[in-house]
Amino acid sequence: MRKLKNSELGRITVDEFKSVAKTPLIVVLDNIRSLNNVGSVFRTSDAFLIEKIYLCGITATPPNKEIHKTALGATESVAWEYVKDTLALAEKLKEENVKVLSIEQAENSTMLNEFTPEKNQKYAIVMGNEVKGVQQEVVSASDVCIEIPQLGTKHSLNISVSCGVVLWDLFTKLR
Repeated sequence: MRKLKNSELGRITVDEFKSVAKTPLIVVLDNIRSLNNVGSVFRTSDAFLIEKIYLCGITATPPNKEIHKTALGATESVAWEYVKDTLALAEKLKEENVKVLSIEQAENSTMLNEFTPEKNQKYAIVMGNEVKGVQQEVVSASDVCIEIPQLGTKHSLNISVSCGVVLWDLFTKLR
């Protein structure tokens, strides 16, 4: 077995990325403090052809040196927009027939491994603040709360790890 060279990976260009069919997923970052987490979400979103990222509240926006360090250029490929109010965005997305999924530990949440997305349905996943999670008002306005099953002692994952787990799972179910 031999590791592949970068030239063998079949990477597409930024222009090709912008024109290729996207996975019907939107990422909403609700008050994310860490610029490294923001950059990591951009990079993961690029990998899974995510349609758009919304940066809300205190979440920093590109161009930013710290975001760029982990995004590695994905801020140029993945569409993004800043929206101050996460709740207003969630309500707007629902009006556009996008199902809003808060990724949170909550009463009556659906475990990620038990969630089956509908074909031909667009979804927005809301990822919350590193300490406080998704705002309660946004959780209450969501169509579904999705929880990542965790069996250890912490029951807490870094937001960029959580986003990666959820995007990979939904990507495989929707593609």
